[in-house]
Amino acid sequence: MHILIDGYNLIRQSGVFRRFDRMSLEAGRNALMHSLAAYKRQTGHRVTVVFDAREGGFLTEERDRYGGVHCLYSRKGETADDLIKRMIEGRKEEFVVVTSDRAIADFVSRRGVAAIASPVFESRLQHAEAARNEDRRFEKDEPDEEERDDGSAAGTKKKGPSRRLSKKQRTARSIIKKL
Repeated sequence: MHILIDGYNLIRQSGVFRRFDRMSLEAGRNALMHSLAAYKRQTGHRVTVVFDAREGGFLTEERDRYGGVHCLYSRKGETADDLIKRMIEGRKEEFVVVTSDRAIADFVSRRGVAAIASPVFESRLQHAEAARNEDRRFEKDEPDEEERDDGSAAGTKKKGPSRRLSKKQRTARSIIKKL
């Protein structure tokens, strides 16, 4: 799975990254990239962040890499939204787009790509970081599945009232669960 992130959208929708962004654009970008690099190491998903560089940008789009996370800057006169649209148009793999921009979310969903809101993805980042920290703390204290002596069956799931989501919603939900 390839996660495509509208960088400044995520930064400005986030309480954590916005604090760094107020110090400087570079501090906001660095905080985001550091968090995404840790997320990539934990999940193994391919992650690409797209930033606007239309005002002070170069004639061609610029590429960078931080901890395994790809970083793209749009070319001069182009927005990050335009670059995301171009990447989705020529897609050859399964994408998930992270943005709270309704126009981009509508565009990608019309092309069969799942879009999730920036605050939802930020909560995934925070859960991943909390799980990573908890794994470090309790790495040796956790009993294995076979060692459980309370007789409870792991993974038992009760079924609720039947209401089937649309195919589009089921596809989006399955992709988001993979995050």
